[in-house]
Amino acid sequence: MNRIVLGVSGLALTVAGIAGGYWLAQHGAQTSSAPDGRTPLYWHDPMYPQQKFDRPGKSPFMDMQLVPVYGDEKQDDSSVAISARVVQNLGVRTALAEEGSLQSKLEAVGAVAFDERNVAVVQARVNGFVERLFARAPLDPVRKGQPLVEILAPDWVAAQEEYLALRRSPLANDALRQAARRRLVLVGMPDETIAALEADGRTRPRITLTAPISGVVAELGAREGMTIAPGAMLFRINGLATVWVNAEIPEASAGRVRPGRHIEATIPAYPGETFAGTVSAILPELNPATRTVKARIEIANPAGKLKPGMYATVDFAPQERRQAVLVPSEAVIRTGTRSVVVVAEPSKDGTQRFRPVDVKLGAEAGGKTEVLEGLAAGTNVVVSGQFLIDSESSLKATESRLAPAPAAAAAPHDNHSHDAPGASK
Repeated sequence: MNRIVLGVSGLALTVAGIAGGYWLAQHGAQTSSAPDGRTPLYWHDPMYPQQKFDRPGKSPFMDMQLVPVYGDEKQDDSSVAISARVVQNLGVRTALAEEGSLQSKLEAVGAVAFDERNVAVVQARVNGFVERLFARAPLDPVRKGQPLVEILAPDWVAAQEEYLALRRSPLANDALRQAARRRLVLVGMPDETIAALEADGRTRPRITLTAPISGVVAELGAREGMTIAPGAMLFRINGLATVWVNAEIPEASAGRVRPGRHIEATIPAYPGETFAGTVSAILPELNPATRTVKARIEIANPAGKLKPGMYATVDFAPQERRQAVLVPSEAVIRTGTRSVVVVAEPSKDGTQRFRPVDVKLGAEAGGKTEVLEGLAAGTNVVVSGQFLIDSESSLKATESRLAPAPAAAAAPHDNHSHDAPGASK
């Protein structure tokens, strides 16, 4: 009998202990609240926000405690909360967005070429024969006024004798004399030759053509002994007082260069020396192979140091700087359709919350990128680990949009709630 009584008593005590433990657990789950009296709707692991738990405990996924979610919190579908320990393990680094200006430097390579605006052509205006050639090879340097070729022109003899005869004749009037003189000009006789003819009265069957400008013989069309006709091109002379540098600008940077912009060029042949110039034109053609636009730059060359064919590096120095919000370039995520910066928000409840922000970018230089819209100076941005955070944020936002209304899932005393952390609702 005593054994029966003792057994019944022990069973009662066991049932009472189980009931008390269950009541304490339920009471503890119901009364677990924030210091300000708020009651959590549910708990979750910030790294697996889709899994919800009805009581606190240790996460079955990560070595961390579950984080409470309160009903009065404004939830951002795109934000991600990560514990400080996980942030440290992931090596997440942040930096402040600062206001400043970029030390932008746009450089391009090009080649020196002749200034095609500084060209002179020497032609024959009369039938004749080349008797003597002074500039005998292409690219020979010539000076303005230097003799180039001596031509025997029989037609000149007849024109000069007619002019001299009219000058001596008492029957010829001034109109005839002026007409004869103009004929000498039309057949190409220089003024100084006509003046010498008038001074000594001797005909000159030969004419010496001189260089109209200083430069080099770019094209030679005369040889000794050849016959020439009116209009024949004998010399093409390119001046070297100014030269062009044709620089290839990347397509993405073509909008930053305008005609009239001052530049500085360096030539490998003259280390440590710079040559100032001006952009004279942006050619309206894109090279489809290199995706570059050609800029024509004019540079003064009084000493003749710059020679066509030389390579040049052109620095398109910025004329003005603009103030903008600057972030490290490594903090920017470019998806092809948008540009994203991950912002680190203030810590709360032992976690760090991160939120991706769409931004409009400007120029980039020196490891910094301009943010024109979407970010304020002084904001913390993630510069390491942002791709993982952005992927988690995108996944969370997608799941949030696909999930049912949170009221049923977030109820703390759902009849189907599980008894231990690790079971999902």
